Amino acid sequence: MAALGPRSKPLVPALCRAFADCGRQLTPECAAERRDAAPSRASRFCPPRQSCHDWIGPPDRQSNLRPVQFYVPEDESPLEQRLRELRQETQEWNQEFWANQNSTFMKEKEEFIHSRLKAKGLALRTESGQRATLNAEEMADFYKDFLSKNFQKHMYYNRDWYRRNFAITVFMGRVALHRAWKRLRSGRR
Repeated sequence: MAALGPRSKPLVPALCRAFADCGRQLTPECAAERRDAAPSRASRFCPPRQSCHDWIGPPDRQSNLRPVQFYVPEDESPLEQRLRELRQETQEWNQEFWANQNSTFMKEKEEFIHSRLKAKGLALRTESGQRATLNAEEMADFYKDFLSKNFQKHMYYNRDWYRRNFAITVFMGRVALHRAWKRLRSGRR
């Protein structure tokens, strides 16, 4: 493999720009959806029309999770459809949980900071106009309290998360066996 010399450096950014938009044309449905959709919590990410794979989009603003656009093959069997739907339901459930959790966390954090600053007799803004903050030890109290308050919720979330992933894994095994059986049957004829 040859290394790029100093003369090729200007070429690299040009090539990157040239290939950056390759294959990014939106399907007419996605393009119309982007134009017409009001700002919402759901990502409006759309993969290229000719794609035959699942695509992972940019992180969601509320949940910080990356949404997945699932590929739907034309010859999708009922078992494959059930697997895809189960994965979609799990993704939506996960996105919703973390969006709510992060929203609650930020709200309670702001309230905690405000109450501590007020107890100290400080304003939310410093004299220079910057936002007033608490030190790490004071914030550690908030984090500890928040985790303690939400322990049960996180325990139920983890239990459900493992159940859903186990069900998805079982369905994936069933789909793999179904595909192998279908391939064997078509090979005999």
